[in-house]
Amino acid sequence: MSRIAHLENEAVAVRDNIRTSTRKLDMVAALIRGMRAADALTTLTFCKKRVAIEVKKALKSAIANAENNNSLDVDSLYVQEAYVGKGIKMRRFRPQAKGRAAPIIKMFSRLTIIVAERELN
Repeated sequence: MSRIAHLENEAVAVRDNIRTSTRKLDMVAALIRGMRAADALTTLTFCKKRVAIEVKKALKSAIANAENNNSLDVDSLYVQEAYVGKGIKMRRFRPQAKGRAAPIIKMFSRLTIIVAERELN
């Protein structure tokens, strides 16, 4: 489902294996969808969620990719897409009564951020 072939006015950053569930990560990603890049960085800086640090890293990477690889203007960038996918599952087991074991599943997520240059009219 990942969309890697992009237009010349877009840049992408992908973060794999973020140690949180997809629902928690998508709540923070929804905050920045459609925002200007500078406003999104400010929002993530003051967000109280722990995973906002990882989203901010991905956004900074997408902005750097846009500036260095595609020669886009940083001031006219906005978050075109920010979507979350499932990552790996880390399985652990906890001892239970009568010699049994109960599984503990630790979820990982994958975050993709696409920034694009908005044409100023």
